[in-house]
Amino acid sequence: MTTNTNAPNMNATNANTTNATDIMNPTTTVPARLDFAKSAPKVFRSLVGFDAAARDGLDPALVELIQIRASHLNHCAYCLHMHTNDARKAGESEDRLHMVPVWREARHFFTERERAALALTEAVTRVADAGVPDDVYAEAAAHFDDQELAHVLALILTINTWNRVALATAKVAGTDERR
Repeated sequence: MTTNTNAPNMNATNANTTNATDIMNPTTTVPARLDFAKSAPKVFRSLVGFDAAARDGLDPALVELIQIRASHLNHCAYCLHMHTNDARKAGESEDRLHMVPVWREARHFFTERERAALALTEAVTRVADAGVPDDVYAEAAAHFDDQELAHVLALILTINTWNRVALATAKVAGTDERR
């Protein structure tokens, strides 16, 4: 078995128990899983490079909104915690952060460009459900030039990959391990 030094080993006595203290403690015991960065360093560095290239030229607030929405959809608490904190540090308001999951009902919190990016994020993240509808793609293409749109798509791809890495390796929300 491979261990993740960031996740303590579980034993049979505590494997299925949770109490109020555990919920607030990010070091609560979880099954040990591999450390992706250490186990596949070239792959990890390549993904970091892809992520950095995807962000290039995009508004940092838009980057965080995309990452937050995809992380909501993928139920990735680790990435959601990380990116909401990053958004706050970049000056994002609590009001907007709270409205991301319900952005369609809170349209006035987001620009047309941000709404187009959020719709595209949802379509690409849920691509297996219905593909990427033409109207969603067309709306995004109306708000971004080809280079920006390619970067938005790349960012959506990277956050979906990061979400899957975090979920598959049982990353614990509140333990931001970026290097």
